[in-house]
Amino acid sequence: MTAVIGFLTGLFAAVDPSLLVALQSGVGAVGGAVFDALLWLLDQWYWLMDWAYYLTDLEMLNPRYRFMHRAVLVGLCVGVMAPLIGTFLVHRQLALIGDALAHTGFAGVAVGLFLNAVLDLGVSPYLTAVVVAMIAALFIELISETTDAYNDVSMAIVLSTGFALGTTLISLNAGGLAVGVNQFLFGNLSTVSPQSAAILLVLFGVIVATVTLTRNQLLYVTFDETAAAVSGIPVNWYNRVMVMLTAMVVVGAMQIMGVILVAAMLVVPVAGATQVSRSFSESLVVSVVLAELAVLLGISVSYYAGVTAGGVIVLVAVGIYVCAVALGKVQRARSSQATPETGSIEVDDADIGTGASGD
Repeated sequence: MTAVIGFLTGLFAAVDPSLLVALQSGVGAVGGAVFDALLWLLDQWYWLMDWAYYLTDLEMLNPRYRFMHRAVLVGLCVGVMAPLIGTFLVHRQLALIGDALAHTGFAGVAVGLFLNAVLDLGVSPYLTAVVVAMIAALFIELISETTDAYNDVSMAIVLSTGFALGTTLISLNAGGLAVGVNQFLFGNLSTVSPQSAAILLVLFGVIVATVTLTRNQLLYVTFDETAAAVSGIPVNWYNRVMVMLTAMVVVGAMQIMGVILVAAMLVVPVAGATQVSRSFSESLVVSVVLAELAVLLGISVSYYAGVTAGGVIVLVAVGIYVCAVALGKVQRARSSQATPETGSIEVDDADIGTGASGD
């Protein structure tokens, strides 16, 4: 894509420099309009949080603390995005891909900080993290498709490469590059800026829309890749879509979870949902509910206790998982004749639909 953009830019410049200026102005105008629309959405969210404060008198929702309003918004979006993608990943036995992409997302943050320090570009590190994480996601699929390596091998290669690149750029310390890197490693509620919240809203829209439009195909590929290929579904293409969506979720959740803990939100709520669900659709809904509960409780505890949000959110999620396991055992004891047992996911026609529809 970069090569194509570069070619077109050079072509416009060679034919008529005024065309290049017009193109740049048009792109800037569209980007500015989108950003203005997202800021308007943020203003409406602030208004809603102000009303919530007046109704509940919760200190963390005080209108003076706009950063907390943004943190709650990011948390709610992550509570939907992470289980939405994590449910597919868990059932494909790709739970650790989130960890690999989180480390490459850290490399993307380092690239953004480096470019800002050296070239003074003023680009958001989260934006460069999205780009680098998506490229890394494609490399994971490329390694698996073109070599005999298993998925865990390709993930390990990309994980180590990404973290090595990130630490190398950070160690250069160009213009104080290492300052503030802890917020990306562990997450920080107070650093959720309007710009990063706007990026998260864009990622949220893309992820929800893509999964909604390709749900049947992704589900078919998840549970029976061979049959999906025979039915005409481009399996490799949908695999790439899935890993790129995972990269988006990882970068979005990185704002409050940090690189080290972000993968947990892709796995733990889904693992808890599978203990008390009987179908894929039910598991998906329950995992979103559990994730939202973990995020809201975690953010609240972290604010009032003055501790890191990412760690508390994960601990709450694990606690909910333990409760789900206990509840699942009680359900199995009460319905010993249920088939399949709670804890295994049944995929029926309502889940898969037509499978190949839309291709």
